[in-house]
Amino acid sequence: MQSVVVRFVGDSGDGMQLTGNLFSSLSAILGDEISTFPDFPAEIRAPQGTLGGVSGFQVHLGKGVYTPGDKADVLVAMNAAALKVNVHNIHDHSIIICDTDSFTAKDLEKALYKTDNPFQELGFPETVQIVPVALTSLTKESLKDSGMDLKAIVRSKNMFALGLVCWLFERPIEHAISFLEDKFKKKPALIAPNVKVLTDGYNYGQNLALSVNQIRVEAAQQTGNPGARHTSIAGNKATAWGLIAAAERAGKQLFLGSYPITPATDILHELSQRKDCGVVTVQAEDEISGVCTALGAAFAGDLACTSTSGPGLSLKSEAIGLAVMAELPLVVIDVQRGGPSTGLPTKTEQTDLLQAIYGRNGECPAVVMAASTPANCFDYAFMASKIALENMTPVILLTDTYLANGTSIWEIPSINSLPEIHPHVAPAELAGNFNPALRDADNIRYWAYPGMEGFNHRNIGLERDAQKGTISTDPKNHEVMQATRAAKVKQVENKIPYLNVWQPETVTDNETLLVGWGSTEGHLRAAATELQCSLAHFNFINPLPRNTRDVLARYKKIIVCEINSGQFATYLRSQFPDIPVLQCNAQQGQPFQVSQIVEFAKNH
Repeated sequence: MQSVVVRFVGDSGDGMQLTGNLFSSLSAILGDEISTFPDFPAEIRAPQGTLGGVSGFQVHLGKGVYTPGDKADVLVAMNAAALKVNVHNIHDHSIIICDTDSFTAKDLEKALYKTDNPFQELGFPETVQIVPVALTSLTKESLKDSGMDLKAIVRSKNMFALGLVCWLFERPIEHAISFLEDKFKKKPALIAPNVKVLTDGYNYGQNLALSVNQIRVEAAQQTGNPGARHTSIAGNKATAWGLIAAAERAGKQLFLGSYPITPATDILHELSQRKDCGVVTVQAEDEISGVCTALGAAFAGDLACTSTSGPGLSLKSEAIGLAVMAELPLVVIDVQRGGPSTGLPTKTEQTDLLQAIYGRNGECPAVVMAASTPANCFDYAFMASKIALENMTPVILLTDTYLANGTSIWEIPSINSLPEIHPHVAPAELAGNFNPALRDADNIRYWAYPGMEGFNHRNIGLERDAQKGTISTDPKNHEVMQATRAAKVKQVENKIPYLNVWQPETVTDNETLLVGWGSTEGHLRAAATELQCSLAHFNFINPLPRNTRDVLARYKKIIVCEINSGQFATYLRSQFPDIPVLQCNAQQGQPFQVSQIVEFAKNH
């Protein structure tokens, strides 16, 4: 097969994330392109075997991989509840590997089955291959002499399943063993038992010659720099590393002031471990404190950042307004999740866009950007920092749960290959009676911070006189300053790339344009390939690329696809009211399925 989709599902304690990560990393080492999607339950730990506690990890591997895939070719179900919850995630020719030890009458009752035959009840067609395996019993037998307690032994059944899947896809398990040795290097007593049960799972498939065909996936042709190093990276980690790289290129200390919130917390976790890179982190007592400590760090001359999700962005809005008024560089990372309120904290949505653009009191312009893959979270965190430091403005970078927890292959750059960053620091010749109202030709005020001799000044949240920088309540002056701040953000369009149109080499339809932003890029590329049409994908949202109107005007049918009720479509209509757009929207807390987009395009 050119590519294949595998989905591991079970209870929150069944180790599905570890299993999926190991299998995807193993596939990447063997040369496959990968795209992953961890799917967490919102409950901290729902009762075992219930529908609410099902956790999943989906990986798409092979070549031509843009998304984690619509339907699973192989579903590994660790219990009856996991099978029921994921019945819609398979197709008519899927392979289902299930743990028969977790399909007892009690298990079926907890999973709310109405009969004692779950496979018949769920209506699987005869073309679906069911592979029943007593995973729990076989794991107990494998580890009966390990000295581990029964609970720990049962928890290891995910490694037996991983070994079986490695056999199914003809994956050598040597690399998986290396991953386990690294995973448990701080608990060496766990290495040998996990390696044994992994090997026994592999041999179980090989020795019994299971009545299911093995699947060989053709590795992707490697592109890019052949001498480069690559790694599989999650979006939150890539975001953190992008901030570190930007601080290095700017010659600034990186400061992150944040409050833990799902799904953004891993950015704080990652940066708190990077004291060796000079990073300073503060876990504040709330969202407002987090952004305010960052704002203080910006005033003091640091590359200042704060990370959050939608509810936290709401709470930070007043302080972001202060950053706009004080014209200080600030990077705000918003890892979007399902809402409103607490909503679906572990699910993905793109519903903070209009809040990011407009969600502050007064005329309060800020730069808004969005990453589109787990790997390019690095690039856009770096670029957000560059724009903030060079243009003295807050920059809001939007990612989401899908990007934050998903992984993709990333080519590790050398630090010197990254663009230079030149913070807009006041030049030495301005020292002495420094006027904080001074600006350059792009309306960017100069950055002066404590410790710079001769640059004493006040920076406040009240309106300032356009000429002197002192407090002003003059109506005409306020209008001038409003226009000045807006113009400063608008001119950023001259420093960002033109909007590119992507299309398959074989494209035949030059009248239809799919439009998206942020994390939908992979799904839209796959849809454009199937539809044989063009795609314009946005990473820069406020301001938009300079050629946006020209691109949109070339197409008769424009379909804006997003995981919300139509926020980007609304924004485009406000900017280009004469250009009609259609909306393709999904609001289920899950990424698009490519088939949704294709079906919509064909029917409209």
